[in-house]
Amino acid sequence: MTTVIFTRSVSMPMIDIYATAGLFADVHEVARAAATIVKEVEQVPDIPMFHKNTAAFVHELVPGAFTNVDGDTDYVRVQVLTNSGALDRDKQVAVVRRLTDLVASAAGDPTLVDRTWVLLTEAVEGGWGLWGHAHTNAEIVDAARAEIGRLRG
Repeated sequence: MTTVIFTRSVSMPMIDIYATAGLFADVHEVARAAATIVKEVEQVPDIPMFHKNTAAFVHELVPGAFTNVDGDTDYVRVQVLTNSGALDRDKQVAVVRRLTDLVASAAGDPTLVDRTWVLLTEAVEGGWGLWGHAHTNAEIVDAARAEIGRLRG
């Protein structure tokens, strides 16, 4: 394992994908791919802490459960929740592009890139709960450093 020095916050994002039921042939693979994309874009250490706590949820909605003002229902909404400061501007652009492309590819509909909404949301400092504790960014970094130390053993 390479030496990792944390210079800013690290996170364990949660990704929620909302789409009409049946849009994706394999919702498990869409969820896994979305979690992998966000983990890769964030460039966090490749350790179990981040593998186990970066997760995506695909919410399949009944037809007609959502609409825009015109009544169109062929949209997908993706929300990525990270701790504060986890995504700089380049990472924001990259994660939106890659998640949008994933949705369109998984649906088999290249035009879906025009109807996929991606929301990037940050939990406030101390508002990231894990292992029964509301963590600050510094506590998350300390936990990752401790795990890396244990893995090097």
